Amino acid sequence: MLTRDRDADGEFFYSVKTTGIYCRPSCGARLPLPENVEFHVTASEAEKAGFRPCKRCKPDQLALSAAHAEKVAEACRLIESAEVAPTLTQLAAHVALSKYHFHRLFKSMTGLTPKAYASAHRAHNVRQNLQANINITDAIYAAGYESNSRFYEKSSQTLGMKPSQYKKGGANTEIRFALAECSLGSLLVASSAKGICAISMGDAPDTLLRELQDKFPQANLIGGDAGYESLVAQVVGFIEAPKLGLELPLDIQGTAFQQRVWQALREIPCGKTITYSQLAQKLGMPKALRTVASACAANTLAVVIPCHRVVRLDGSLSGYRWGVERKKMLIESEKMKSC
Repeated sequence: MLTRDRDADGEFFYSVKTTGIYCRPSCGARLPLPENVEFHVTASEAEKAGFRPCKRCKPDQLALSAAHAEKVAEACRLIESAEVAPTLTQLAAHVALSKYHFHRLFKSMTGLTPKAYASAHRAHNVRQNLQANINITDAIYAAGYESNSRFYEKSSQTLGMKPSQYKKGGANTEIRFALAECSLGSLLVASSAKGICAISMGDAPDTLLRELQDKFPQANLIGGDAGYESLVAQVVGFIEAPKLGLELPLDIQGTAFQQRVWQALREIPCGKTITYSQLAQKLGMPKALRTVASACAANTLAVVIPCHRVVRLDGSLSGYRWGVERKKMLIESEKMKSC
């Protein structure tokens, strides 16, 4: 309240006995004397106590950022439910915004343009359909593509391989990989033709390799290549010193929602942490904590997509795909090095 922190809006409200009004924490009105202040969890609680909403910060209405987040979420739902991807004009009209404003708002909140979001959603549907043994043509049309040619133009980028190969568990596909050791234990890095598709950590290299084999049971796994091991050295260097950055192509495969979450994770500054609640609010889905947590858990690119920077509301550490102890080590190391 004292710092007028907008991130606290919606977390609580305060009322002023002498004026009979209640406000958001970020309200720009002159700060009242502490002895005249009461705090409330919800706006309705403040109103039941006899206070009326401030006309300046309008605490009984959605904050502008929350209203924008709801519009973007509504557009995402429309994209995901439509048989054919809506146009930018249709999406903007649906949420009552101009095309320019909507496009800028959508990209700032999701990290993707509406077109890229729709493409990611269709790609996820294709992967699911192929894994369900639906024939390739039916899988393409069921995912929302208007023609085979539109899909095949970018099929290698979408799947990391040809559709027929993906359907057969990566048959006749090369996945390059290498194993290494770092301060966090054993490390496996694997790449498709598109880019790095897996970064895994564990206690034993054999376990990491079996996990890769399970993911692409029919792929031709190529390891021990000296040139590729130099790429792995860059990943190890990034883990040990995140401030160096990692400029390597990535093959990030996930649902459109997962990609939204992963993009938000990559925007968390090194050395900082946020809560699952804060991450959900940033995405405009404050009640979707479990869904957001599941998207974090689905991440297959350790450290590069820094899901380790998300903690519980009380600051404690929850589950981590590669072990809670590694999560603790990563957070402490980044804080010590100040990135």
